[in-house]
Amino acid sequence: MEKVLKYIIIVIILITIIVLSINFYVKSSTKKQIISEKDYSKLSEIDCIIILGAGIREGKPSPMLEDRLLEGIKLYNNNVSNKIIMSGDHGRKEYDEVNIMKQYAVENGIPSENIFMDHAGFSTYESIYRAKEIFEAKKVVIVTQKYHLYRALYIANKLGLEAYGVGSDPRQYVGATYRELREILARNKDFIKCIYKPEPTYLGDTIPVSGNGDITND
Repeated sequence: MEKVLKYIIIVIILITIIVLSINFYVKSSTKKQIISEKDYSKLSEIDCIIILGAGIREGKPSPMLEDRLLEGIKLYNNNVSNKIIMSGDHGRKEYDEVNIMKQYAVENGIPSENIFMDHAGFSTYESIYRAKEIFEAKKVVIVTQKYHLYRALYIANKLGLEAYGVGSDPRQYVGATYRELREILARNKDFIKCIYKPEPTYLGDTIPVSGNGDITND
């Protein structure tokens, strides 16, 4: 039993080293792609701003999602790009992140035709994959909280997009420590996924982001 226990401990240590090493690599390989407001003027020919979904509550964006939307709207108003993709979960009739995201942006002055909705952005990986394959984006700015940006940018790099990230962290959020710990595992999961590059749940006909976003209305 003592020998078995020793082997178990060694295996646990090795797994922990691998998990933490992958986490470090994902973060260190993408941190230079994260930009601040003073860098907006350096960006050019950005196909679109991708705002990743983050949950809704009683028909309104959650605090995290609202901050992402406000940051994306700021990018739009600073002429970083004139197109936005709202990518989130609309897998059930009763749960619709993307229409609420679009409605929020329209109410804040963004023309409807410049906002595309990705109804099948069920995960970070699927959102980025579909941005490239469905919406034919090549050069993008991704908006989410900073802890999440590293993984989103890593996926974009591995899928062949030129990507930059803007963090939306104007306040502290409940459960931040839990999300940070969970994100370590998520980075490892998507690191492996990016090796095999599986197709997302849904693909379908292309909807070029250079066109009219109202085609994605439902």
